[in-house]
Amino acid sequence: MANLHDIVQWCNQTLKANEFKDYAPNGLQIEGTSEIKKIVCAVTASEDAIDAAIAQQADVLLVHHGYFWKGEPYPITGMRGNRIKKLIQHNISLIAYHLPLDAHPVLGNNAAIADLIGLKNLEALDSSEKYPIGNIAYLEHALSPEQFKTKLQTIFDFNVVHLPSDKPQIKKVGFCTGGAQDFINKAAQENCDAYISGEVSERTFYEAKELGVHYFACGHHATERYGVQRLAQAIADQFAVETIYFELNNPI
Repeated sequence: MANLHDIVQWCNQTLKANEFKDYAPNGLQIEGTSEIKKIVCAVTASEDAIDAAIAQQADVLLVHHGYFWKGEPYPITGMRGNRIKKLIQHNISLIAYHLPLDAHPVLGNNAAIADLIGLKNLEALDSSEKYPIGNIAYLEHALSPEQFKTKLQTIFDFNVVHLPSDKPQIKKVGFCTGGAQDFINKAAQENCDAYISGEVSERTFYEAKELGVHYFACGHHATERYGVQRLAQAIADQFAVETIYFELNNPI
């Protein structure tokens, strides 16, 4: 058994959460019981994830996508009100880390997919960022675009969208998980052969072609499954609590 605030403090320090300018608050978003035995982690604090936490009798729901995003209306009503009400009624805390969990060099989403793909020698996609939320790395052996797409589809179990350029081989890869398709411009500035993110926009088709960078959309959810699992395991190792990952395969 561990104390809620000890866990949150450790996570905040480990992820350097207070040093990020983010779109939502990082850390403890909804406070439940102070005594923690079990944590359910998920990519997003959806109603399904909450129901899984309730079914598992968890004390904490740990996610990448939490609540209280900038621009959201203030009233806690409707879908969001229903989610928050369930958490409070069952005394379950909600802990969320967004950009800090993308950026962490060991626990983060980008570090995790680099390991899965076999990308080496990580660098910052944007060297002006103190804690880069995008990276550049290198394949050990160059692949054709078709070979690289097949590799990504196998890793992420996702119907990868490939927007081609005219480069015949891929060695240097830029990447940022989630909805960071517009960082393809940064990848082009760094002479990357390819760029990976989760989502894709209509404009990305033309950017890939005209910037000369292969673009691979591997799924917002699919590319961000891993950071929250790594963080949950690190918490389990530090505090000896039980952790369970909830997967709801989002096709976006």
